[in-house]
Amino acid sequence: MTTATRSGTHLTVLVVLGLTHLLNDMMQSLIPAAYPILKQAYALDFVQIGMITLTFQVAGAMLQPVIGMVTDRHPAPYSPVVGMMFTLSGLVSLAFAQSYPIILLSVALIGIGSSIFHPEATRMARYAAGGRQGLAQGIFQVGGQAGGALGPVFAALIIVPWGQPSLAWFALTALAAMVLLTWIGSKQRQLSVEFAAMRARGKKAGETAGHAPLTIGVGLIVLTFLMFTKNTYGESFRSFYTFYLMDRFGLSIPASQMMLFVFLLAAAAGVLIGGIVGDRIGRYQIIWISVLGPLPLTLILPYADLFWTGVLTVMINIVMASAFASILIYAMDLLPNRIGLIGGLFYGLNFGLAGISAGFLGVLADSYGVETVYRICSFLPLAGLLTWFLPRIDEDAKY
Repeated sequence: MTTATRSGTHLTVLVVLGLTHLLNDMMQSLIPAAYPILKQAYALDFVQIGMITLTFQVAGAMLQPVIGMVTDRHPAPYSPVVGMMFTLSGLVSLAFAQSYPIILLSVALIGIGSSIFHPEATRMARYAAGGRQGLAQGIFQVGGQAGGALGPVFAALIIVPWGQPSLAWFALTALAAMVLLTWIGSKQRQLSVEFAAMRARGKKAGETAGHAPLTIGVGLIVLTFLMFTKNTYGESFRSFYTFYLMDRFGLSIPASQMMLFVFLLAAAAGVLIGGIVGDRIGRYQIIWISVLGPLPLTLILPYADLFWTGVLTVMINIVMASAFASILIYAMDLLPNRIGLIGGLFYGLNFGLAGISAGFLGVLADSYGVETVYRICSFLPLAGLLTWFLPRIDEDAKY
């Protein structure tokens, strides 16, 4: 049994889910964190770096919506354990890869592992949330963001000193995640029954039973595009920020990795703050603030010195990351019976589209320089104006 709060929130399950998300995304983040090492060892150009990102993201994107649709009809509580097996094999393969094609195969395996993990883990976070959906998604996502931030730290402390084979050491974290996910899978039936009971009580109290197809369609299109632009901006940092800092300010690889860690850690704070505040002031308001708010800061960033580059990147990522929980919950409220599909769509498709953008940004970086990439990306928050077309749905529906 798990201990629930008065709001029906299972904090123990959410914390463990957040921890597994941390481990999953930490292993993923080792890929871009190792880019400087791989670039030097295999004489890669920025197009090839972008293709590594593209391969990983597309592998992680293609399966997620499909897996989400399947598990909506046939719940698979232990499928994330299978996903971790793919991640483990990909890490070990990457550690001992001796050629560029093997590197691509290795990151594809890690991407497949992520695609299997996210839909069912998202469902469990929804089930365990009770009446605090923003807090639940915030805890789940802060784990992922924190894990993503740890990649550059491990790169600076372990991968750079010990080399590419040290990636195999992180297979131990995949084994730890498999143990935790097995425990979480054993709780799904109990939590799904409680969640169904909460929704039934909500409908009796007069909550909206569903939305018109046009409302759902317009909402999902707008949310998808907003998420795409946010992820594209984030990918410009995950893939090229270290090179930007080294080229423009002459930083060493470890120093640039630590600045990337600070940037990614800010995202962890942002998603948790956004989830909690979204429960209080509403998803619509948080989305407006998050997607359009960073625009002045992103426009200044390409012209800032090293100190202000650090300050601005932290501020940008805190604000930009704050909408992730609200966007995901907003989409779940549009299609409350398709949690797996929504999880697969927003964790998978959008990150896959951002991976395609990373490949395009790699071409721009090779042709015009990495600084030009950041000048172009600085205009991406203008897409936040599309929030105007987002349907106003009933935010009183908690389940």
